[in-house]
Amino acid sequence: MKWTDDRSGNVDDRRGSGGGGAIVGGGLGTIIIAAIVFFLGGDPSAILSSGGSSSPRTEQRELTKEELKIRDFIQMLTAENEETWTKIFSENNMVYQPAKVVLFEAQTQSNCGTAQSAMGPFYCPADQSVYMDMRFFNELQQRFGAQVTEFTVAYVMAHEMGHHVQNLLGTLGKTDQLRRSGKYSEEEMNKVSVATELQADFYAGLWARYTNEREKFLEPGDLESAVEAAEAVGDDNIQQRTQGQVNQESFTHGSSAQRKEWFMKGYNSGDIKQGDTFNQLLR
Repeated sequence: MKWTDDRSGNVDDRRGSGGGGAIVGGGLGTIIIAAIVFFLGGDPSAILSSGGSSSPRTEQRELTKEELKIRDFIQMLTAENEETWTKIFSENNMVYQPAKVVLFEAQTQSNCGTAQSAMGPFYCPADQSVYMDMRFFNELQQRFGAQVTEFTVAYVMAHEMGHHVQNLLGTLGKTDQLRRSGKYSEEEMNKVSVATELQADFYAGLWARYTNEREKFLEPGDLESAVEAAEAVGDDNIQQRTQGQVNQESFTHGSSAQRKEWFMKGYNSGDIKQGDTFNQLLR
């Protein structure tokens, strides 16, 4: 993908800060946890507060040139999300409120609890922030079979920004009320979770369409890399790789085919009104 000249000031880079950091234990358990909560919609506080094996790390260090380049890249992506969603909201007579993006390594604090590397990228509605430990993308490539490119990172961020859009529109609040009511079975709430995640994929595709029309930043293979990442984190692929079998009733994020379908629907339609996954999936 082509880089643009835009940069956002809403990126909080906590890498190398030392204070409050921790090294989280790895291994298969970590991988499975990351798979379960990857692209987590709604309030992840229950999982984030569950803790994990860690050892204190207090030393500070200078960021490397590569890490500074990553910060620059994330600042660019954040700016492009802000510009695109400001335009989409304006077209629909609404005002967009930007999210913050927090870059961290190993562990940091969020208003949803302690953020750990094992959680994967996630959105915290309580502080309207996206949390990302960039080392997750190594796991995505090595463990789940996705070839990671710059646009893979762009897709992941756009998906998490999609959860921010859901928060601003009140969607996350409504799904949280359903969960807290206790009136619905686990299977029913899984369907709500799938609809939430697929809508965030739709918004990611919509973002790619609008941003490319403005910036012409897509290059050959970019959309394919986003689709590959979406398919890699489909529930069926994750379950097959981690459990050796697939249980559709336990899906919480959607199948590989569904994730591809809704991302491409967002991109091809260019219309936010086409993203009602809830009526499509909860009939």
